[in-house]
Amino acid sequence: MSEDVSRRSAMRLLAAAGAAGATLSTGGCTATLPPPDARPTGSGTGAEAAPAAGSGTGTGGAARIDALVEQLTLDEKTALLHGAPDPAPEGQAGYLPGVPRLGIPALRLADGPAGVRVSRPATALPAPVLLASAFDPALAREYGRVIGREGRALGQDVVLAPMANLIRTPYAGRNFETLSEDPQLTADLVGELVRGIQEEGLIATVKHFALNNQEQGRDTVDVSVGEQTLHETELRGFEAAVAAGVGAVMGAYNKVNGVHACESRPLLDELLRQRWGFDGWVVSDWGAAHSTVAAVRAGLDMEMPGGTHFGGPLREAVRGGSVPEAAVDQAVHRILATMDRFGLLAARRPARPAHDAAAGARVARKVAAAGAVLLRNEHETLPLTGAAARSIAVIGPTARVPFTGGGGSSHVVPDGADAPLTAIRRRAGSGSTVRHALGEDLFGRPLPAKLLTPAADLEHREVGPGRVWTHEGAFHLAADDEWTLLVHYTGKRPGVRLDGEELFPVRQGVAEHYAGGLLGTAPDGMAVRRRTLPLKAGTHRLAVTAAGGDRGQRIRLRHITGAIRAADLAEAVRTAKGAHSVVLFAYEDATEGADRTSLALPGGQERLIEAVATANPRTTVVLNTPSGTTMPWLSRTAAVLQMYYPGQEGAGATADVLFGDVDPGGRLTQTFPADERTTPVGADPSRYPGVGGRQEYSEGVHVGHRWYDARGKAPLFPFGHGLSYTTWQYEKLAVRTQRAGLRVEFTVRNTGRRRGTEVAQVYVGPSEDLRLDQPVRALAGYRRITLAPGAAQRVSVDVDARTLSSWDPQRHAWVLGSGRREVFAGRSSRELPLRSKIVLGSR
Repeated sequence: MSEDVSRRSAMRLLAAAGAAGATLSTGGCTATLPPPDARPTGSGTGAEAAPAAGSGTGTGGAARIDALVEQLTLDEKTALLHGAPDPAPEGQAGYLPGVPRLGIPALRLADGPAGVRVSRPATALPAPVLLASAFDPALAREYGRVIGREGRALGQDVVLAPMANLIRTPYAGRNFETLSEDPQLTADLVGELVRGIQEEGLIATVKHFALNNQEQGRDTVDVSVGEQTLHETELRGFEAAVAAGVGAVMGAYNKVNGVHACESRPLLDELLRQRWGFDGWVVSDWGAAHSTVAAVRAGLDMEMPGGTHFGGPLREAVRGGSVPEAAVDQAVHRILATMDRFGLLAARRPARPAHDAAAGARVARKVAAAGAVLLRNEHETLPLTGAAARSIAVIGPTARVPFTGGGGSSHVVPDGADAPLTAIRRRAGSGSTVRHALGEDLFGRPLPAKLLTPAADLEHREVGPGRVWTHEGAFHLAADDEWTLLVHYTGKRPGVRLDGEELFPVRQGVAEHYAGGLLGTAPDGMAVRRRTLPLKAGTHRLAVTAAGGDRGQRIRLRHITGAIRAADLAEAVRTAKGAHSVVLFAYEDATEGADRTSLALPGGQERLIEAVATANPRTTVVLNTPSGTTMPWLSRTAAVLQMYYPGQEGAGATADVLFGDVDPGGRLTQTFPADERTTPVGADPSRYPGVGGRQEYSEGVHVGHRWYDARGKAPLFPFGHGLSYTTWQYEKLAVRTQRAGLRVEFTVRNTGRRRGTEVAQVYVGPSEDLRLDQPVRALAGYRRITLAPGAAQRVSVDVDARTLSSWDPQRHAWVLGSGRREVFAGRSSRELPLRSKIVLGSR
């Protein structure tokens, strides 16, 4: 039976559900998540139990915090509830002033899903989606520890990570910052990320609560979602974060069922605090607070980055009686109690560690290699060995520049990063020939001075402090052409007008500040903007105006023409023909603030791949892309390796996989669609991006791979897919009930000639006894294993009651899916050679 997606039902969100118990009964199962020190559910990893997160150096509990709050003036209280300018900024996202007279220190809050984003260099970790591809909660904890340790070392107290939103649509611009389309996998990894971050003494902030699953219209879109959908999909990761003891939760920009998330009492109070028992603080996303009275009453504790609503307006609301001072006290208490839990109110606060760049780099390399997903490998093209490793053409613009991460608030200044070309040459050795061809120009060629009338050097132009430089001229085209014009600059962006039109106008919102992790900065560090447009034959007027500002600046204006593109393509084909093997690096630069407009590779890359693969069929394509990509060129290639955004050590990790030093053990955490329309939201604008400012989550519980199974649609590559350099056999499935759910056991055997890594996956089918919408198959657990050639391992995966339950919107509770259940085991959501049935009793 389909879920009733009524707004009224979803807005209740469990005010009455708090009375639900955690025992199995005749009517079904109402299960709660384990306490913070339990291992992640359903993963079967046997990960080490984590203590309640925090430094363990708190100084006296609730009574002491109460005493502190009593000593604060109203001005001091409200100053602890909103951001302010940092008198000694370190490049972080936010700053909260302390109260020195009472020993309350200031807080610095840094962005950090893929590493700590401050002015100083830090470890640029692989994108979280690449981490997730390893299907390894223990590795997620290690990743979190790097963030936690470096955040403390770099002067920060709070990190705005991890991101727990699901990958709902491949178009979403921040898919690389999050983990998966699957609720179970997301919950497992989020919990361990929180534990890793916080056991190093840094306060984690899980975000964006809730349903911030796209960038388009994120400030205004109203997400209409039903209760069952909400609980079984998006909320799983946030609930796991709370169970892990997360210190803070960030409220999202969007509305949820008609109410802004940052003033939603059903989300922030009834669900987060009353049902889940969250005792930390809730902070708004930057600029996501929309009110004073409604937000405070709903449970928002902290406004960032300033005090638009929680500064003067909050003080006036208290004095006028519309907000009781007790509500302010409660918010302050939550913040101070969390600080105390992490030792920040102690007389002797925890010492900050030294920044250990080498340790961070080791983890970054490990994660990037572990998450590498081999999508295709015809005729054992990879690994590169023998003749294939001695003559290599490396093609693509991102082969010779490090592409460490996407744009926006997750972009990190790396401690150091090699280009893939450098790593491949190093690994291939002196006895090999490795040649590079650009294939496609990203940063443009100089405009010939003689092209312009009057002639002008626009390649090396310096503008002194306080000066303004202008050029007005013209150029003539003999034929129609497509040009890309690029402006490079080190200060205020110059104005560039072509035929009277400003090519680079100021963009709205964060799009002005976030230009991507690759395309927004030239290899020499200059900022870049580009514009591609058709030009007619004839004369065109060009005007450039650049201001030096206080410090002066350098500028250059470049171009890419049809002739330049053709020449780059021809060079790539010649280079490919002259080599035994080809490794072609393809890219897409995604960023916060903008969704993708297409799932295809941008620019002329599809044409480049087809031409190169035609010239040399031994072509491997390495994808540095943010999410699912369509691949009309796939059949022409020999191999495809998905590396997402691999961080500062990505070049070395990519070489490790290409040459077979590491088996590609990553598996897809999101389904790759066969075309643009065949996705859970692709053919329905009410689902994405929304119609009239309203978005319907009408796919219900069928998010990601569940939708493909429910609709019988064939993806390009399924969830969980990933090839190995060896072969695997699954056998001897056994399933039995146990008190907490199911025990699933089976044997995995390495039947190939190489040591390899496999991610064994377990899925469960629907319950015949539940009259609720259920997935055809839901991921129930997994185990990452590494085996020598010929070796076998008996794999055990425990499936807990929560995974076997559905959310009943009538009862406002989890109910166990009793009766006959089918259990599957195998290599992906579509490759499941083992299956068995078992009857699950009501308890």
